[in-house]
Amino acid sequence: MRITILSVGNIKEKYLKDAIAEYSKRISKYCKLEFIAVADEPISENTNEEDIKRKEAIRLLAKLPEQAYKIALNLKGEMLSSPDLAEKLSHIFSYNASHIVFVIGGSLGLGKEILDKMDYHLCFSKMTFPHQLMQVILLEQIYRSFKILNHETYHK
Repeated sequence: MRITILSVGNIKEKYLKDAIAEYSKRISKYCKLEFIAVADEPISENTNEEDIKRKEAIRLLAKLPEQAYKIALNLKGEMLSSPDLAEKLSHIFSYNASHIVFVIGGSLGLGKEILDKMDYHLCFSKMTFPHQLMQVILLEQIYRSFKILNHETYHK
């Protein structure tokens, strides 16, 4: 089993890097985890938001593994409980693919070009989170999913 986090932009804040490192270590007990980051497009007053999302989507598409099951983090996606996410991941690993890629867009979200290539759209909340923080939230839920699937205790 393999999980890839494909995202726009690099993590700069130490506290986020530390949290990502901690959850990565915990998840490594259950699967291979890798991170791929593409450059974010500079935003200025004169740039068109759709152009920015399109440019970032092109970069993401260039790194998107063909054979993986692709999940977009998308405000228009399906919201799941933690046990439901665990079941979803189990089902994907059992019946669809041994490799799951989670795609996290930049500050403006994901462009249509990459959204159209996804197998599933997942929404964590109707609230907006910084895309760098979203990596930590995603990793925590992946870790929680593995704990649920293995019937191991985990704080609530």
